[in-house]
Amino acid sequence: MLVGRALARRFAGRAKTGVVRRILVAHNLLLGDVVMLTPLLAKLRALHDDAEIVLLAAPALVPLYASRPYGVRAVSFQPKRSATTRALLDEAPFDLAVVVGDNRYAWVAAALGARHVVAHAGDPSWSRNLMVDEQRPYAAQPAAWGDMVAELVDGPPASPYSPADWPAPPAAAFERPAGNYAVLHVGASTPLKLWPPERWRAVAAELEARGLEVAWSAGRGEEEIVAQCDPEGRRRSYAGRLDLAQMWQLLADATLVVAPDTGIAHLSRATGAPTVAIFGPGSAVACQNGLFWRDMPYRALTAEDFPCRDQRLLFGREVTWMRRCTRSTAECAEPRCMHAVTVADVLRASDELLQLPR
Repeated sequence: MLVGRALARRFAGRAKTGVVRRILVAHNLLLGDVVMLTPLLAKLRALHDDAEIVLLAAPALVPLYASRPYGVRAVSFQPKRSATTRALLDEAPFDLAVVVGDNRYAWVAAALGARHVVAHAGDPSWSRNLMVDEQRPYAAQPAAWGDMVAELVDGPPASPYSPADWPAPPAAAFERPAGNYAVLHVGASTPLKLWPPERWRAVAAELEARGLEVAWSAGRGEEEIVAQCDPEGRRRSYAGRLDLAQMWQLLADATLVVAPDTGIAHLSRATGAPTVAIFGPGSAVACQNGLFWRDMPYRALTAEDFPCRDQRLLFGREVTWMRRCTRSTAECAEPRCMHAVTVADVLRASDELLQLPR
C-alpha cells in the first residue's frame, strides 16, 4: 500500500517547495527518543509559524501531545498495525518531511505526498535512502541528540525549553502523594540498565530522611522489580498502574525524580521536574541537556570512559565520538557500568537539585 504510492511519487519526480504549509515528522521511535525530538518541533514552529506540523507517534504516546505543544498534532502510527497506516493515507500531501532515526520511514513520507524529504546521512541501506531528497550528517563533535535532530532543518536554534511550552496533557484521576515526594522509577528497557535493588533502598531511606515521601514507579510487567527494592511493601508503588498522561502528572508534581536511562527520565525532564538519570550502557553525552534543554534541572550520572562502553553506532550510523553499548544479556552477564554509579553519586546530584528553586 505505502510502497506503491511511494514508488509512484518517485517516478513522478519531486521538487522542494518554497512555501511550507504542512510538515511531517516521520519515525518509529520509543518514548525517550520521541521526547528528545522536541528541539526539532520547536525549531520548525519558530521557522514556520503558520504551518501544520504532524508528528507520527506510537498510539500509547499520542495522548502526551493532546495539549498540542508547539501546535503539533500527533498521529498514531505503528508499522505493524495496518489500521494506523490506512488512516495516514487520508492526510493531505506535505510540503516538507523530516525523517528521524531509520531512513526507511522516508518511504512513509513519500507515500504521503511529501515534496521534500530530509534525513540524516549514513543509513547503510541504499533502499531506505531511495526516498530521501536531502541527507545531512550527524554532528562531528559531541552533541545532544535533540540538538543534532534540530539541525536537519536550516535556521537558528529554537529558544531554550520551558515547561510552559508543553502544557500537561489531560489525564484520568489517580491518587497522588499529598506532600513533597520523590519518584524512584526502577524499571528499564533492558536488565543491563537496571540499578541494584539494595541501592534503590538506600536512596529511598536517605530521601525520606530529607523529608520526602518516596513513591516507586515501573512499567507494566515490572512490578517484581519494585518488590525487590521494597520487599516489605512499605512505600507507595505506581508500578504498572499509570498510562503516560498520568505518569506526566505524577512526575510534574514531584520534588525529585530518579530513574535509569529510560524514556521516563526524558519525560520527567520535559515536565520540568528535577531529574537524576543514571546511565550505564547508554550515552550520557548524547542525552545531555545541550542547548535546548539547558535550563532544565537535570543531572546525567555516568562512569566516564567505561572500557566496554565502546560502540559507536547510532541508528545504524557510525559516529566517531559516540561511546555506548548495545550488547545483549547473552553478551554481558552483569551491567558493571550501571554498578559504577554509586548511591553517593545519586544523593550528591539529588541534593544539588533539591537546593534549586522550583
